[in-house]
Amino acid sequence: MPAKDCSRKVLGVLLSIQMSTLEPRVIAVEQNKVAATVAARICAVFAHCFADPEGFNTRLQGGAKEPVYLPVDRSHSYHLIKFTRDYPASALHEAAHWCLAGDRRRTLVDYGYWYLPDGRTAAQQREFECVEVGPQALEWVFSRACGLRFRVSVDNLHSCLGPSMAFKQAICDRARSYCRGAMRPRSLQFAKALAVEFGSRQLWAAEGYIVEDLA
Repeated sequence: MPAKDCSRKVLGVLLSIQMSTLEPRVIAVEQNKVAATVAARICAVFAHCFADPEGFNTRLQGGAKEPVYLPVDRSHSYHLIKFTRDYPASALHEAAHWCLAGDRRRTLVDYGYWYLPDGRTAAQQREFECVEVGPQALEWVFSRACGLRFRVSVDNLHSCLGPSMAFKQAICDRARSYCRGAMRPRSLQFAKALAVEFGSRQLWAAEGYIVEDLA
């Protein structure tokens, strides 16, 4: 079986599991295995694109309790993007932030941004949404490249505030603009590499990004 066909089988393994005959613990184990496999492949693609010490010298790594970006320091000779556990969505989201960060931002821990924790007010949430449009739209494109479903993140569970319609529409509009040529070089390179790895052909169709698909 060709490698790409085999990889598609890995992504689709959950669809073939007879859920009604499995204990919840077994289902969770299978889901975790698939997630870990996909996350590892995403990291490998990122390394192929950006890990060269003579280039961006940056690696993507899972296993973190909370995501963080760490520039070169005494403890590591490369820039490090750490994403939550082995979650593919977290890997793609953090990669999106890195792809959008400029030269100066990439010299600072977490790009120099101050993170406001869960429990934001409605006004603070609106500000969060404004700065998250670009990264989440890019994550959507990356998710399409991997054959994964994208979910909007409001990152504010305690307030029970879901994503506003304006936020979802802004993400949709930005994703379409990326597909129509507004994507920066690093973002474009990574999206193309993911599409090759996962055998995706649908990510560049701007009309395929519709707001009704956003949960």
